[in-house]
Amino acid sequence: MGFAATSSAVVIGLSGYVVRIEADLSPGQPGFHLLGLPEATAACTRDRVRAAILNSGYTWPDRRITVTVLPIGTPVYGAALDVAIAVAILAADGTIPIERLEHTAFLGELGLDGSIRHVRGLPCALQALVTSGIRCVAIPAGNATDGARCALLPAATLADLVGHLNRGIPAIAPSPQVQDMPPILDLADLPGNHAARHALEISAAGGHHLLLIGDGPATMLAERLPGILPDLTEATVDEVAEIHALTETPRRNWRPPLCAPHYTNTTAAIFGRRSGGRIRPGAVSLAHAGVLFLDQAPEFARSILHGLRRPLENGEILLADWEGIVRLPARFQLLLATSPCPCGGIGSCRCGPVERRHYLARLAALRDRIEITAPIHPLDRTAEPGEPGESSATVADRVAAARARTAHRLTGTPWRTNAEVPARELRTCHRLHPEAVDLLEDRLRAGAITPSTLTCLLRLSWTLADLREAARPSRDDAQRALRLWQGEPA
Repeated sequence: MGFAATSSAVVIGLSGYVVRIEADLSPGQPGFHLLGLPEATAACTRDRVRAAILNSGYTWPDRRITVTVLPIGTPVYGAALDVAIAVAILAADGTIPIERLEHTAFLGELGLDGSIRHVRGLPCALQALVTSGIRCVAIPAGNATDGARCALLPAATLADLVGHLNRGIPAIAPSPQVQDMPPILDLADLPGNHAARHALEISAAGGHHLLLIGDGPATMLAERLPGILPDLTEATVDEVAEIHALTETPRRNWRPPLCAPHYTNTTAAIFGRRSGGRIRPGAVSLAHAGVLFLDQAPEFARSILHGLRRPLENGEILLADWEGIVRLPARFQLLLATSPCPCGGIGSCRCGPVERRHYLARLAALRDRIEITAPIHPLDRTAEPGEPGESSATVADRVAAARARTAHRLTGTPWRTNAEVPARELRTCHRLHPEAVDLLEDRLRAGAITPSTLTCLLRLSWTLADLREAARPSRDDAQRALRLWQGEPA
């Protein structure tokens, strides 16, 4: 009779859950009984594990094999537990010393030839294992560069892993790996469009959502927004890496991400989907802690534009199917761009005022979430080259200084940017100068703005004050905020 236990983890959404795998080999009718998993998953796992052990050169135990995954009923929709199950069986059979399994967990999918394959959601699983007290985790060699807070034991095959355990090869203790930063696209390379560039700076300083209207270089401006935003914090880098680990494009660097879906993308591509337990993040989650850019925004489906309201309000998205609900973070800065009319201003535009108004009215679902509107103009390729505009580094320094003042003022609160401060706090703890308040409330009573727009203007006024290093917003700041919201030069 033999008994062994190993640890592993499963990932549901962005949450990792530690599981314990127990293997018992006892006399009796030979057979392999796998308990604690959904029946369809258990059947496939049994066949993979048996074939991998045999094809790795080990003898399949000629006894009654009972393996249980605890807690019972663990939802598993992949094969990340394969290696842990195989190691538990081999340890119970005496092939691996049981003492080598202490404080070690195992992650990986087994091929029929005994190879250990890449698994999704590795950062989430590692975080859960480290929190539970695991000191070392055996992972697929293909995942060896993922960030970790524990020692790693990468292995390409089951035979390699068993050899490492038997020989006591020490695990690698890496620091979290960060990818090389992509080059920053510089604002200095984009002449003209001073109003749009200034709006971009204010948007970055306060985390405000921005709408660009015109036939100018909207995409070029959007690509330069991450370059003037502050770098991500270490915790945010980990969170963004966990989201991207659920896709085939892992990402781990300090730069805020930019996600720019096309208006022909489906609702699932924008918001994500959950099917058969597999989680596929959408654009709103891939843009978490960064920028979501929607070019030709009125062309997006009405359901998508309305659906963006929830992540803009709550910073998360809910993915549901018949098996349950998963929450994914989706706190991003929204950047919209649109032509002023349906034809895009190509050639001789014949669109009238009514057509233009109806076209822009498609954005009504998001209009009360947009704090800044700015015009953009085509680049003049025939003009004589003039003085280059400010570089991204210069603008980023001002943005960082403004954000530092904001963070200092918001110390002790859960908010870090002006765009996150709720209306109640703006009216009580963070009040504007009385003259500024009177100006905005007069506009509210006159019906020129709505209560939600008033909140946007209060937030924007604070950002303008932070940029000019003022103690609190003045009447001039409120007037500038109103002009920025209306799309007028500030």
